[in-house]
Amino acid sequence: MLSYAEENYLKAIYHLSDSGRHSVGTNAISEVLKTKPASVSDMIKRLSDKGYVSYKKYKGVNVAIKGKKAALQVIRKHRLWEVFLVDKLHFNWDEVHDIAEQLEHIKSPLLVKKLDAFLGFPKIDPHGDPIPDENGEIIVGKKVPLTDVALHKQVMVTGVESSESDFLSHLDKINITLGTKITILDINNFDGSMHVDIQGHPTLFISKQVADNLLVTE
Repeated sequence: MLSYAEENYLKAIYHLSDSGRHSVGTNAISEVLKTKPASVSDMIKRLSDKGYVSYKKYKGVNVAIKGKKAALQVIRKHRLWEVFLVDKLHFNWDEVHDIAEQLEHIKSPLLVKKLDAFLGFPKIDPHGDPIPDENGEIIVGKKVPLTDVALHKQVMVTGVESSESDFLSHLDKINITLGTKITILDINNFDGSMHVDIQGHPTLFISKQVADNLLVTE
């Protein structure tokens, strides 16, 4: 059985490696988990000995098949708990990440299965991220940052790149959430900020940083 720390490492490596597509260095893992590189090296050796990761000197570390399955189960629990917290306990979407970080380590597969059924088998979490099924299968829809959208094209917000509470709280203040329809009216050539139309609300200006972190579909 994996420890909390081992699960956190596997999840971090999975995300940093772009869902296992390429290897990552220990410094990147150290930065994300806010721990010392030496501690990362020790954990990588432990996970490698257990068959959860593969490591090659000078090339970095990646999740093995076993590690990818474990990481996806942790991610599944995290995102299901976020849905529960928002839909059933009425937390705001900017309040649930840290709580779900704690709940994702619950070990009972039966509890997770019943939670999924209780929630009606949701496909995405409150931030628009896809929820892996119980077999670890994950369907990723095509989303692009708002900064990649052409002028005057209407798109719908279907996700966020950042789940930082300050960013999500800011989106609430400017009436942007999942499902919001946005049309870019103008782009400032100096700083990349945008003048946008938000359906049902007054037009407003948003910074390039905000636009970079808004994921949309046509």
